[in-house]
Amino acid sequence: MHGRPSLVRVGSGPVETALGSLPWFRAPALAALVNSLARMATTPVSDELFARTRTVVPGGVNSPVRAFGSVGGTPRFFAHASGAHAWDEDGNELIDLVGSWGPLPLGHAHPAVVAAARAAIERGSTFGAPTRGEADLAERIVDAVASIEQVRLVSSGTEAAMSAVRLARGATGRSKIVKFDGHYHGHSDGLLAAAGSGVATLGIPGSPGVTAGATADTIVLPWNDPAALDAAVDEHGDDLAAIICEPIPANMNLVPAAPGFLGHLRDAATRSGGLLVFDEVISGFRVGRGGAQHCYDVAADLTVLGKAIGGGFPLAAFGGRADVMSELAPVGPVYQAGTLSGNPVAVAAGIAQLDLLDDEAFARLRTVTAEVLAALAEPLVGAGVDVVARRVQTLAGLLFTTVAPMDRAGVAAADHDRHRTWFHAMLDQGVYLAPSGWEVIFTCTALTDADVLTIRRASEAAAEQIANGASFG
Repeated sequence: MHGRPSLVRVGSGPVETALGSLPWFRAPALAALVNSLARMATTPVSDELFARTRTVVPGGVNSPVRAFGSVGGTPRFFAHASGAHAWDEDGNELIDLVGSWGPLPLGHAHPAVVAAARAAIERGSTFGAPTRGEADLAERIVDAVASIEQVRLVSSGTEAAMSAVRLARGATGRSKIVKFDGHYHGHSDGLLAAAGSGVATLGIPGSPGVTAGATADTIVLPWNDPAALDAAVDEHGDDLAAIICEPIPANMNLVPAAPGFLGHLRDAATRSGGLLVFDEVISGFRVGRGGAQHCYDVAADLTVLGKAIGGGFPLAAFGGRADVMSELAPVGPVYQAGTLSGNPVAVAAGIAQLDLLDDEAFARLRTVTAEVLAALAEPLVGAGVDVVARRVQTLAGLLFTTVAPMDRAGVAAADHDRHRTWFHAMLDQGVYLAPSGWEVIFTCTALTDADVLTIRRASEAAAEQIANGASFG
């Protein structure tokens, strides 16, 4: 199937799908070790900024995973970025494989996106009134995603997912929602139960402040378990408003749907009379113009979008069938509003980025993602380190384990201490990865062959350290 994952499993298990021929492992050059030691001693500005910020911002960060709590050490404070590279406040240059967690498939500060945003802000940063750009962006989304007939623009993925669930309940007159353990749909109360990503990174099963009543209508099921889904539909079908999932789960590392499972979700939603909601905040306009729905040939009733549609600015959306969307105010009774919804600067940047994401750009993104994953994984394989590496189109994940996880429990069982060591070894070599083993690898079209080679050399150095028993903290 077009959307199925590419997988390599090493260590005690067999190689299921090779990422490429595995080279003989080469020890890192002395220069790489010297460079590593030099980098380790050049973060005084980030250290000072982190100490300063912690006095006025809880934990010193405005989103929890940024605090490096899972990996230890001091987070790097970024100063500027261009293409696939970022520079921290100490002047260290890093190859960025986080890319603001997904909004930048073209890389940082793409000239066309910057020009569009600059022109928009010169016309006015916000109006609280309709603009031409909102219509232009909505038309592009409707044209690209086959299941979307109408779309509403909002400011964040959390807001979009929360609004989609409210709409599903209003349109069906039902209350219960099925979600999956480890899938993250933002931090609204009813969807934070058993979430992935930052919640999993911090080891929080839900969150203090979320009442039992807020999650009473949320049914949490294990991912890739059709029997559990069928049982939930049989028990709650008459009151099931929606089944919501990440069709390509990317908030518990990368755990793709088993063959046929997304189709099973579609059938279950139809059988129950509820709606199927795909949270494509990450996969939308990242794995292809039509998102995961096009890759897997499964249509959702409602789709949540974000990240890439804003070109690096705060912008998200939810959309779907016209009969469902017509339940929204001012046409219907389901209320949703936002002062900055459809912000003209974010809309202009989003249009510029979407117009550049043509077939050639997505082909390049797929290619460079495969190359980067191979550059990261092959040296670990060569050093005898147990690792699972997976790719779905332009999304990649790497876990230190011998068994390819099929659910959140499998990801939790991976060696996250080893990820901590790997993270810091790669950072010392100038490659910035997500500071959590629960996150995926984000690439961009701006990555060059030289960047991929640098990533491979860094992974060789990191692999030797891990194979020799190094640990961080």
